[in-house]
Order: sequence, then structure tokens, then C-alpha cells
Amino acid sequence: MEKRGKREGILERTAQVFDLPGDVVAGLPRIELTGNRELRMENHKGILAYGTEEIHVSGGKLVVKVRGDGLELRAMNASELLITGTILGVELT
Repeated sequence: MEKRGKREGILERTAQVFDLPGDVVAGLPRIELTGNRELRMENHKGILAYGTEEIHVSGGKLVVKVRGDGLELRAMNASELLITGTILGVELT
């Protein structure tokens, strides 16, 4: 596990040095919000918790907690997902 952590750190630093998108180089999650009605996430690692008021998504090293009303997982494949509803907050832990 430690070896993988070092590798990911090197990839993130390489992305910064060469001004490359970190999500592409190191497999980091990419999150895109459209207003407060839609959240699109690439490079996710799966759903951890699901409800109409809160959805938790694994982003590898990060957990993305989406809070809101009427939340719904509208689409999902191996690398990308779409959450709709009224999004009130997004927390990265």
C-alpha cells in the first residue's frame, strides 16, 4: 500500500510540474457542477452510500459527499456518474 501511495504522489507532482490535468495523469476524480441541479463525476470508484438527501461516492483517496433534496443517481458506468436533484452542498473528505 505504501508503494502505491508514493507512486500516486509522484504522479500528482509530475502533473503539477508539467501543468497537466491531475485527473488524467493520476486517476484523480473530476467533478463538474452545473448550477445546483447536476453533478457529473469522472474517475469514481463506486457508491458508498445512497439516499435522496445524501450520496457518498468514492474517489479513491477522496470521498465526495453530495447533500441535497431529491437526489438521484441518473446514470453510472465504470468511470463516470451523474447525480441530479437540488444540490445544496458538496464535501470532500
